Amino acid sequence: MTAVRTAPHGALPKKVPMNPSQVTVLGECVADAFTVSRGEDADGLTLRVLPGGGPANTAVALARLGTPTRFVGRLSGDVFGRLFRARLTAAGADLGDSVTAREPSTLAVADATDPARVRYSFHADGAADWQWTAAELEAVPLGETACVHTGSLALARDPGGRRIEEFLARVRPAATVSIDPNVRPLLVPAGVYRDRLDRWCELADILRLSEDDLEVLLPGLPPERACDRWHAAGVPLVVVTLGARGALASLDGRRVAVTAPPAEVVDTVGAGDSFTAGLLHHLGSLGLFGGRLHGLTAGALAEACRTAARVAALTCSVAGANPPWAREPTVPEPADRRG
Repeated sequence: MTAVRTAPHGALPKKVPMNPSQVTVLGECVADAFTVSRGEDADGLTLRVLPGGGPANTAVALARLGTPTRFVGRLSGDVFGRLFRARLTAAGADLGDSVTAREPSTLAVADATDPARVRYSFHADGAADWQWTAAELEAVPLGETACVHTGSLALARDPGGRRIEEFLARVRPAATVSIDPNVRPLLVPAGVYRDRLDRWCELADILRLSEDDLEVLLPGLPPERACDRWHAAGVPLVVVTLGARGALASLDGRRVAVTAPPAEVVDTVGAGDSFTAGLLHHLGSLGLFGGRLHGLTAGALAEACRTAARVAALTCSVAGANPPWAREPTVPEPADRRG
């Protein structure tokens, strides 16, 4: 039987104190279609469609953990767009500054034959997620934003990607910026990521990526050397997730390694997005947002990564991008003061 997470007894997640109080997640929603039948039957293939997309998954996970979260996206009016709205709203994310778009939603068909390595085919040309205008982004209020998280396809695909870069440059003086490149070479050539990553490092305070991303961006380069390269480009905190081996974090060259907790893996869909949410949730609880992470210690970073790894492990224990709620007993309560 597939496990499904809902808010326990209808309770709202505990809110985490921040100053200011909000994380804004900017990016795409994707309809993830999973194969239910294997396709041997010539009469058809059965798919189950679940709401996903890297930034949307991160926003859902943050909100479920109790971080005040605003999701800013271009949400289609089609059936998938309605699904996205329902999921984000049920998690507790604020959609007040999202755009209702005329274009269709992005669809990804997931082949989960190997649960440890889900493969996708994308149907994204002309989709709503990539069509940001300068006017739409200029209309997003920033007064309560402590941290902006973005990345993935919305940052890499034009015309919207360049406009999101301009938005980050505008928000950075007052907010911490987090970027997850979430490399998808089937949709965006690897060279585009390589050409633009230095600019993203200039804009970001936190860069979180997977070892698969690293292999596409800098083939054969050890994670430690990659971290040093990206520090030189401007980003102070780099976190490379290593799957079942845990994660490596580098804070201006100070390394922290954490192991992954044991987990019964159903699939890995959304694991990296949940890791990012756990990391941001913990760092925000320490009062570190709103600037350049000044005051973050190696010890506090290690604990933030351990929190993130536990959140990711819980996500892997159920089907799809279905992150845990704060009141699940195995979700750690964050500290309420600087570490």
